[in-house]
Amino acid sequence: MSNLLFLPLIIPLATAVACLLAWQHRSLQRVISLIGAVFLLLAAAVLLVTVQQEGVLSVQAGGWSAPFGITLVADLFSALMVCVAGGMGLVVAIYALADTEAEYERLGYHPLMQVLMLGVCGSFLTGDLFNLYVWFETMLIASFVLLALGGKRAQMEGAIKYVVLNLIASALFLAAVGILYGVAGTLNMADLARMLRESESSGPIPVIAILFFIAFGIKAAVFPLFFWLPASYHTAPMAVTTIFSALLTKVGVYALIRIFTLIFFVELAAWQPYILAIAGLTMVIGVLGAVAQDEMRRLLSFHIVSQIGYLIMGLGLLTPLALGGAIFFMVHVIAAKSALFLATGMVLRLTGTTELKKLGGLYRHQPLLAGLFLVAALALAGIPPLSGFWAKLALVWSGLESGNHYLIVAVALLVSLLTLFSMTKIWAAAFWKEAVVKGATDTLPPLSRRVFWKMAVPTALLTATTVLIGLWPEPLYALCMDAARQLLLPNAYIFAVLGVQP
Repeated sequence: MSNLLFLPLIIPLATAVACLLAWQHRSLQRVISLIGAVFLLLAAAVLLVTVQQEGVLSVQAGGWSAPFGITLVADLFSALMVCVAGGMGLVVAIYALADTEAEYERLGYHPLMQVLMLGVCGSFLTGDLFNLYVWFETMLIASFVLLALGGKRAQMEGAIKYVVLNLIASALFLAAVGILYGVAGTLNMADLARMLRESESSGPIPVIAILFFIAFGIKAAVFPLFFWLPASYHTAPMAVTTIFSALLTKVGVYALIRIFTLIFFVELAAWQPYILAIAGLTMVIGVLGAVAQDEMRRLLSFHIVSQIGYLIMGLGLLTPLALGGAIFFMVHVIAAKSALFLATGMVLRLTGTTELKKLGGLYRHQPLLAGLFLVAALALAGIPPLSGFWAKLALVWSGLESGNHYLIVAVALLVSLLTLFSMTKIWAAAFWKEAVVKGATDTLPPLSRRVFWKMAVPTALLTATTVLIGLWPEPLYALCMDAARQLLLPNAYIFAVLGVQP
């Protein structure tokens, strides 16, 4: 069963190669990309079910035993994230059938998207810090080209800001990896956990931990390292922006949670007040930036930053409930925020703009689109009984339960109110108020039925996910709590990789 770990890597790689071989055939590339996305989701779902039933899975590539070889490992956290990534890959692949311009497809959109998915899945499944760096660079190269695809001025400006900051993060990451290898003599995460988890911090270990936190913090867009994100994400095509919003910052958060709960646990416990301060500032600055915006894509990009703060809050609180709540929140926000971006893409396709001052009256013209956006917006704000309510409740309850974290709880609740305000601001301006030019919505160019449903179905699927999770949270909540317990008690992870009890 451990060979299942190779499938989430082989499938996007094979799909990318097949798309390259079909370079001159646009329709064939679309079919290949869609089939690859379906198979990736199926493989990820099988992997998740297998990990639930069999426990942590590990495999050593090339027959080299750990900690010397290339290790792939899946516990509940990583298997769940691969499954979510597979789902997002399929949803965006369907949406891209209607949204992606022929020019982008001619320049390599489909193989690049598959390479991006390869980097994402590799980051979730690797058990080795150097290979985590390799997968991060795979993502960086693919995402940079996707941002710059088409060569428009705004895209190039956004892509340059994106790549410069992420190259700085990569340099810090590589420096931390090199220093850690010099200190510990290994980069296998399970082996490092066995060596460092129970020992007192000494020597350069805290400095190494700081380097890792800064590197992953840039990639996750935490305060004060977030400013590259709202300056770049809104410039890309909507399908690209959606997959970036859903997965790239979440890979950074995943790495923070994985590395600091597994390897730098002593430092994490000591830095709890500082991490909570960073979480609170990330929430506040992100939501204030969103409130100040009058363009839908930039507003939603600032909300990516704000929602990252809740995930860092779960890491800072460092209890099973907090980590479980953070994992639950990650699944929720991927679905809700992606639905909002896809709905915004439909607005752009219908009106040619996402400037709130130029919009209005869409509720009468497109009631389905207005309803989908409203539900996803309320879920993001945490209105019951949608998914965001349970995600935020777990984090808030964890903060109250610990007894001395009332400030971060108050910040989380305040940011939720500001999120609701900014979401209602969008909905009122774009959908509810009268059109800027009276009768303008009556002359909007109609989307063909085929194009409309290719865009509406993925948006509706993600919106329905937020509703389903909200109405029936128990299965996902139980899975997230089991994943949190594995993170805090990593004996099964270490044994699956090394074959010895820590």
